[in-house]
Amino acid sequence: MIKHRVEGHTAFITIDNPPANTWTPEGLDALESLVRALDADRSIYAAVITGAGEKFFSAGADLKSFAGDKALARGFISRFGAAFGALMESRFVTLAAINGYAMGGGLECALACDIRIAEEHAHMALPEPAVGLLPGGGGTQNLPWLVGEGWAKRMILANERVDAATAVRIGLVQELVPKGAALAAATAMAGRVAALSPRAVEYCKGLIHNARDGVPRAAGLALERERFVDLFDHGDQAEGVRAFLEKRKPEWKND
Repeated sequence: MIKHRVEGHTAFITIDNPPANTWTPEGLDALESLVRALDADRSIYAAVITGAGEKFFSAGADLKSFAGDKALARGFISRFGAAFGALMESRFVTLAAINGYAMGGGLECALACDIRIAEEHAHMALPEPAVGLLPGGGGTQNLPWLVGEGWAKRMILANERVDAATAVRIGLVQELVPKGAALAAATAMAGRVAALSPRAVEYCKGLIHNARDGVPRAAGLALERERFVDLFDHGDQAEGVRAFLEKRKPEWKND
């Protein structure tokens, strides 16, 4: 149910499990394995994840995989954590091209990405409490960071579904595009990522996550300065400055 291809420095990942691109334990295992393999390939600078078809990014968990079985549920939710944790921790930039409904674990997958682009017909929700569950793939932690506690509570505690326009307004997604245009927009953004120093981007992503994860400001600022100096241990820093002075595009080695 997980398909992928690589073009240049960008990996394209497709959730393909008709009819609603639901997550199964096998699909989550496949996603985790793929992300970790891509992370080890330093030629990958960005990854775009989207859903197959025109209606669903992903409708979330396949409830039949664990209904009524606590042991199966524990294994399933562990897989959610591992797969989406790999996305969050990846070295490269991750972009969700939300091409339709992103519900439950589908939205949590998008929340695990760095940047979200939604098509105008998309709808997003975390409706797990409606079936006696809770968002266990990072939703209760990642959503408040993006939209604030108030909107997170509206979506989780009051089962409020948001459309794409609202999602942009509250900061859940970063760009709104016409139907069918999310993949192209995410691909263009991945191209902009590829124009930057991969290691500088990697360091920046880690520093931003430190701020999200509650690292004290003084410690975060100190590490920021250390990472700035650390870049001088790699050839791309000198290449970037030379290219700027010579008015040409840099040729990154990502060494």
